[in-house]
Amino acid sequence: MINTITVVGTGLLGGVYTAFTVMVIPALRQLNNTDATTTMNHINRAAESGPFIVLFAGTAITTTTLGITALQHGNTTDLIVAGASLLTTAITIAANVPLNRTLNTQGAHYWPHYAQHWTRWNTLRALAAAASVGVAAVGLGSR
Repeated sequence: MINTITVVGTGLLGGVYTAFTVMVIPALRQLNNTDATTTMNHINRAAESGPFIVLFAGTAITTTTLGITALQHGNTTDLIVAGASLLTTAITIAANVPLNRTLNTQGAHYWPHYAQHWTRWNTLRALAAAASVGVAAVGLGSR
């Protein structure tokens, strides 16, 4: 059950990350730096106080549990699923959130740097989420 919850949560998060890379940030890049910065700051505040943070934190908890259980039982597939999912959490905490904080304090002049670097990290976490879900799917097929 915990692996199903982890995979669903990771898949949902991966969808959000993908949407930002392929639609949201490109659309914001069409705005002037001030409007793009203002909009992204609003999005970031909403993400930290709404359902997204519940999904993010809940998935991190179930993923950690899955990883521990996988280590205890020697389940390589679940360990890879958990590892790739936890990579998305680590990228978020180590890269995307600090960039969000800097955008909030530095303002519109920081937007071009932010959009480029944030999107690179975001794309990496989308790919890690996809890898997690993909490995889970392959693992299900081999059972």
